[in-house]
Amino acid sequence: MRILLSNDDSIHAEGFGVLEAVARSLSDDVWVCAPESEQSGASHSLTLHRPLRLRKVDEKRFACDGTPTDCVLLAINHLMKDCPPDLVLSGVNHGCNIAEDVTYSGTIAAAMEATLLGVRAVALSQDYESGRPISFAPARDWAAKVVERAIAVDWAPEVLINVNFPACGSEDVKGIKVVPQGPRKVGDELLERTDPRGRSYFWIGYTRSADDAPTESDSVAIADGFVSVTPIHMDLTHRELLAPLREAIAG
Repeated sequence: MRILLSNDDSIHAEGFGVLEAVARSLSDDVWVCAPESEQSGASHSLTLHRPLRLRKVDEKRFACDGTPTDCVLLAINHLMKDCPPDLVLSGVNHGCNIAEDVTYSGTIAAAMEATLLGVRAVALSQDYESGRPISFAPARDWAAKVVERAIAVDWAPEVLINVNFPACGSEDVKGIKVVPQGPRKVGDELLERTDPRGRSYFWIGYTRSADDAPTESDSVAIADGFVSVTPIHMDLTHRELLAPLREAIAG
């Protein structure tokens, strides 16, 4: 199995080192194309108004001065064009990517780009407690098992898999749950500050609301100490609304 790795925390990130170790336990044909610098929150953005540069770090290891989407696009369409990957793994992200996080996440975006290019993809993220050092132990010890089980299933071409590891000791992980995406909104805490010149500036805070989250959801699963596994569909069409909206527009 040929595996391509990318992320949004940069090629130098601790979690990316964890991902490389996991990938090499699954295959001896592992390629890397990851951002030179952190791209958190980049979402599924492409670099269109400046040239992109690739830097060869080592054999089968490249860094790109663009977004996670750029990295995967360049890897599959250029670096690996003669023999594309069978699987793309993205992560392991510093912090979870659950609920509405998926619309902002560069980690998820790398998996999205692979999916659009016809390659199966899994995004992996490690939750942590605010104010405490992050431990990637759950991801390190559980990721290979989750990936192996997930890729044993046939996926629709427009689907990717989103995996999140709970913020606990590896031995305290209660198991794996396959759950739908739940609600949790980033940016509810908006902090206003004043710079030395007396002008206002803002920080988008990390407080997220998870009120009324359904029991069966990714946010609840990792809060309860489970690894959450969620299939994400690239088709964003709300099909139930098509017929009534057509009728309303026609009328």
